[in-house]
Amino acid sequence: MKNIIAIDLGSNSLRFLKMNCETKEAIAEFHKTVKTADGLAQSGVISEAAKERIVRAINEAQEVMDFTDSKVKAVTTEAIRQAINGQEILDAIEAETAIKFEVIDGDAEAKYALIAAQNRLELLGQKPSSFMLADIGGASTEIVFYYGEKSFSKSFNIGIVTVTQSFKSIAEIANAIPALMNPIKLFCDEVYAGHGKVEIFVATAGTPTTLAAMKQGMEYATYDANKIHGTVLTQKDLVEQLSKLLTMSNEDRTKTVGVGREDLIASGVLIYEELYNIGGFKESTVIDDGVREGVAYEGCSK
Repeated sequence: MKNIIAIDLGSNSLRFLKMNCETKEAIAEFHKTVKTADGLAQSGVISEAAKERIVRAINEAQEVMDFTDSKVKAVTTEAIRQAINGQEILDAIEAETAIKFEVIDGDAEAKYALIAAQNRLELLGQKPSSFMLADIGGASTEIVFYYGEKSFSKSFNIGIVTVTQSFKSIAEIANAIPALMNPIKLFCDEVYAGHGKVEIFVATAGTPTTLAAMKQGMEYATYDANKIHGTVLTQKDLVEQLSKLLTMSNEDRTKTVGVGREDLIASGVLIYEELYNIGGFKESTVIDDGVREGVAYEGCSK
């Protein structure tokens, strides 16, 4: 088949991309916040309510996207990896929707994110000789250091959903972040010691793209991925946008970041900002592409 539908079930979002494998162009996209990891930090399981949200979202996607003319590759990541009942949930989803998810490890997740980032940077006309890529997810964060011929990646179980649900307040999270993210710092220091500092910092996933959208005056309903790619965010931008978010009413915050994400975004910003400190960066380049796009690109080449 000349089309592929790549599906990425993350810890907070479920993302679909239908791509023409000959032209590498997106034919259709669908995205839904499903909060897969909701309650996982406390219970160790994926809830029945989360499973129902995922099934509903798949059914919605199948209504707006033709699945009959495409091969389907569905992957899922850290929340399912962590959950005691992960496989049970995937079996139930397959029974109800006929979509079979493959649980991928952190290395595969980082590989797909890197494929997507390289393709997008090329489309933007950027060819850095080296970069650090951060994919800030709901239950994990993948860090990739790319040096042309070599790349080094690691997955860390620090994510916006699990961090948010492990602390009582933003102040508590802010205090805990440096220690929580020390394993990332140690990894960065080790890579830099052997290979030198990278040229640029590339960031993907919901937190960076939401902040890039806010900087451009977009709301969740007017979000346009094509305008996000290549947006540069300074650390000052992060501080300003977080300050805006914290002073918004709940209604305005939901309008800005989308339903189901309004309580998570502050944690995401704190994780994101610490990555600037860890890598020694003053700015980052934001792209909207991630695991989903990497899965599509690789699936097309097979």
